[in-house]
Amino acid sequence: MRSRLPHFLIERFAETERYRRPGSGRDRFNPPPRDRVSHGAMLQEHLEVVREQSDLQRESEGRHFRGIQVEFESFPDVALAVDSIARESAGIELLNVRHEQTMDAERGSAATGRTFATVFVPDGKLRHFNKSIEAYLSERKDIRGRPRDHRRLLDAIQAIRVATLRSLWTAAPDKFPRNKEKEVWWEAWLLASRGASPVLSRVNKRASEAGISMSEGVVRFPERVVVLLKASVRQLAAASALVSEVAELRPPAETAEVFDSMTPNEQVDWMRELLQRTHFVATDNVPHICLLDTGVNRGHNLIGPSLSVADLHTVDAGWGTDDQAGHGTQMAGLALFGDLASILSSSQPIRINHRLESVKILPRSHTHRGDPDLHGYLTAEAVARPEISAPTRDRVFSMSVSAREPGARGRPSAWSATLDRLSAGADHAAGLPRLFLISSGKETTVVDRDSYPDVLDVATIQDPGQAWNALTVGAYTELDHIPHQQAPGATAVAPHGALSPFTMTSVNWQTAWPLKPDVVFEGGNRAQDSLSAFNMAGLGLLTTNHQPQNRLFTTAIGTSPATALAARMAAHIGAKYPEYWPETIRGLIVHSAEWTSNMLSMHLPNGASATKADYGLLLRRCGFGVPNLGAALWSASNSLSLVAQHEIQPFRRERGKGASANEMHLHHLPWPKSALEALGATEVEMRVTLSYFVEPNPSTRGRSRYLYESHGLRFDLRRATESRDVFRARVNLLARSEGYERNSSSDPGWVIGVNQRSRGSIHSDIWHGTAAELANRGVVAVFPVTGWWKTRGRLRRENTKGRYSVIVSIKAPETATDLYAEVATMIPIATPVTA
Repeated sequence: MRSRLPHFLIERFAETERYRRPGSGRDRFNPPPRDRVSHGAMLQEHLEVVREQSDLQRESEGRHFRGIQVEFESFPDVALAVDSIARESAGIELLNVRHEQTMDAERGSAATGRTFATVFVPDGKLRHFNKSIEAYLSERKDIRGRPRDHRRLLDAIQAIRVATLRSLWTAAPDKFPRNKEKEVWWEAWLLASRGASPVLSRVNKRASEAGISMSEGVVRFPERVVVLLKASVRQLAAASALVSEVAELRPPAETAEVFDSMTPNEQVDWMRELLQRTHFVATDNVPHICLLDTGVNRGHNLIGPSLSVADLHTVDAGWGTDDQAGHGTQMAGLALFGDLASILSSSQPIRINHRLESVKILPRSHTHRGDPDLHGYLTAEAVARPEISAPTRDRVFSMSVSAREPGARGRPSAWSATLDRLSAGADHAAGLPRLFLISSGKETTVVDRDSYPDVLDVATIQDPGQAWNALTVGAYTELDHIPHQQAPGATAVAPHGALSPFTMTSVNWQTAWPLKPDVVFEGGNRAQDSLSAFNMAGLGLLTTNHQPQNRLFTTAIGTSPATALAARMAAHIGAKYPEYWPETIRGLIVHSAEWTSNMLSMHLPNGASATKADYGLLLRRCGFGVPNLGAALWSASNSLSLVAQHEIQPFRRERGKGASANEMHLHHLPWPKSALEALGATEVEMRVTLSYFVEPNPSTRGRSRYLYESHGLRFDLRRATESRDVFRARVNLLARSEGYERNSSSDPGWVIGVNQRSRGSIHSDIWHGTAAELANRGVVAVFPVTGWWKTRGRLRRENTKGRYSVIVSIKAPETATDLYAEVATMIPIATPVTA
């Protein structure tokens, strides 16, 4: 069998057609009916109290008064129709939506849940809610007799009140500052629906008047601007004119101390021998891994040849570019060589086909003049430094810095949303996407055999690991051997091929958020004897030390080295296929990943009868598994990959109408149909991965029309018994003719399933079946689902285009049938040759 064959990049096998999604209507809730007279009267009383407080606030603020913030509270276990509360035409804007559980003290369990929605109501616009209540009381109908009484909205509302600081607090309630007099930093999400500059000017002025400090760093999103404010609870509550500009308040992220150093094994001869057999590429026209970290000391002989002085940057000139903490230099060695333990024990020649850049994003002390950093702003500044210096380079960004506290169960933060914005190229005039590889964070508690692996289910991925577009990297380990003489009686905590004790998961996230981590790389292990669990050098990854004059090597553990290894793989793919987009490189890393046998045995309790929900939990623990560099780089005679890169306009607006779905793409793949038919009942595997970047619009306003993602894409494949027209009609409402009968049969054989794989912005699934069944399945549809480009009409983004990559691979047993050769005959102009 032939191996090491380049993948097929197919460009002329797709057609575009107008698209409408079948069954895309929204589900509506129907709250229990109330007694209209008493309930309506109660809501009117609540609104009257709000009006009185609005009058008092107007007198207090004078010309600064713009309106009042109002909180709506639902009845227990009843959802609010938050879309109906906002009246954008009247300037009534939804600020945030919060869901809170009331705990049953006796049973220690969640008894009831309530929804809180906070809106900004401009001066004089409270009458809109009064009119709604009047329509409710009179059971108003339109001329056709249809209800126009707002019952679905008002029957769900238990209380209406003036909002407080706690109404704007969208983090965990127990994180709200308890000391009302102590000055603390607040992450303030400002209303910027009608432009960022005016609101920043007003907030800056009013903060100054109130004696409140405001950070210089600013993070901008389509409808929000994020700044840091330093004030006590009492001080901020008294600054009502300032608070009226705020949509949400959150605690600022604090970075974790992720720096580990083990006892080095100083072997100078090893390094010299390695240098003799290593070829460092000297040209600048190669992929660069840009490390956003604590700086890199290029004086190390293994790093200097791949890192120019001109490529050392910092976000603060006062920090310098050198690495005083050691972490960045450790990541540099791993990003170049991988685990040096295996490299040094080998005698094979080494070729480094990529180079490094370094941006110091953290000083040694992890603080910036005593103030917390707005990490989204610092990250954007860090990205800008090398891009200004070398704007045309192909680069991937590797960042192993994470917050001390876990993310809010997958909810976007200013930091994670900044990464998504940078990934999508939304800050770039040309809209050029970027690839970010970031760590999931590192479990710092002592994980021992008694708690492993269950404790990892509550080791929540840390901010900004919830970023949709970034490739979030967790850790597994194959390092389970402990020489008896080093630690008599000790054994490894994690078995070979299982999750590392230092990794993080998203098991306890809300199900609407992406499946994270995306993949796992080697992150080291922990040892345990009869007394306790402990770290040891032999269970870490060998890498470069930041003080080579004292010692050459050190070891690293956790998701930081795993992330550096992922960046190295991305650079390898970029060097092999320079025409591949960032979306494609990310897709290939995921596409090549597989779960180890221990991952499957430990996390799929039902074995062969595992449900789609079981696989969903597996994904939230292990991602899509361990990537394989060979599979990401090469096809073979019996295992080929087809790669398509396209641009799609998901939505469009017609004159006089709202935005709607616009188009879908049908990829008629060059398919080895004859070769598959010849294999007949032979079991084969097909994998499909769809990778695209979304533009974020973060806020805590629920998953209604205030969606985080700009757009969503999905894929579907023609089934074995479907004709082309039947397949089109199944996925596209506009392709259906009169008399169409829906086929309700399922599509068996998929491992993950459409519901589990459709979270986030990278979707991958594996199909198993016979070659004969696969022979007719060579048509892939890519079509849009909703997003804020469609639902937030006033932002005028509905005609925006987005890019995507779709990767389809076939894997058959090693036989005399050459699948690759048949496909090659269908692409005569760009027929690949054996490398």
